[in-house]
Amino acid sequence: MSKIIITCAVTGGAHTPTMSPALPVTPQDIADQAIAAAEAGAAILHLHARVPETGAPTGDPDIYARFLPVIRQRTDAVVNITTGGSATMPMADRLAAAKRFRPEMCSLNMGSMNFAFFPAAQRITTWKHDWEQAYVVNSDDYIFRNTFRDIAYILETLGDAGTRFEHECYDLSHLYNLAHFVDRGLVKPPFFIQMIFGILGGIGPDLENLMFMKSTADRLFGRDSFQWSVLAAGRHQMPFLTQAALMGGHVRVGLEDSLFIARGELATSNAQQVEKIVRIIRDMGHEPATPAEARAMLNLKGNDRVEF
Repeated sequence: MSKIIITCAVTGGAHTPTMSPALPVTPQDIADQAIAAAEAGAAILHLHARVPETGAPTGDPDIYARFLPVIRQRTDAVVNITTGGSATMPMADRLAAAKRFRPEMCSLNMGSMNFAFFPAAQRITTWKHDWEQAYVVNSDDYIFRNTFRDIAYILETLGDAGTRFEHECYDLSHLYNLAHFVDRGLVKPPFFIQMIFGILGGIGPDLENLMFMKSTADRLFGRDSFQWSVLAAGRHQMPFLTQAALMGGHVRVGLEDSLFIARGELATSNAQQVEKIVRIIRDMGHEPATPAEARAMLNLKGNDRVEF
């Protein structure tokens, strides 16, 4: 495959403002960094929202409405709205923006899991906002709920709008959960699998796990039924993406997944990470897919059928 889809996950719901000054928080920051990432080569923009005054994760559609139209006006990139939100967010809040704006893509987490990032608190002594410390420290008690009923509800609710999904698989069992929904006819090819490594509570960041996840997906679905991508948390980001590209996969970068650009060096923006992975894949003889090419590969409805 000569064209590689680059997804950029711009802000997420786990990292907090104290952890990096580059993490976009306000609608203007999110829009500006998303547009710059698209200009750098990202075909898909995976988006969360935050409370502008504090940076806390939010599912409020009115906040999404302050940056989604700007991004659509200034770039042709595919907009992918989270349905994960954060591990502390109720399902109604997680789905509110996607139901209102009917995007081309949404993320869809394919199983319940422990989702923890509390070790990050050990490196921080002073916090910018009151909510941050408790949010991070208490993640040793978070269960990220994605039951079979939840997944079916999201597929049925958003599928009626023509939305397709980034099926986020944090462990091997999540591939089997996806196979269950394929068998039920709720997921149809070509579907997009995002294999996720290095989250505490999910599959570990070992290259052997990447090989096994990919071979398992091939066995369950057949190689022609799906497109696949890889993200890895923290310092594992670029080594894993390089391996995925060597194997013929797509890649995801962004400050949601890693705050760094190199060992011990914070990234200055999402675009900086996009630029780095573009250099890597071009050195392999590949090119970043354009948004139009990504839409064709993933059978998306087009940005003329969204509601923002």
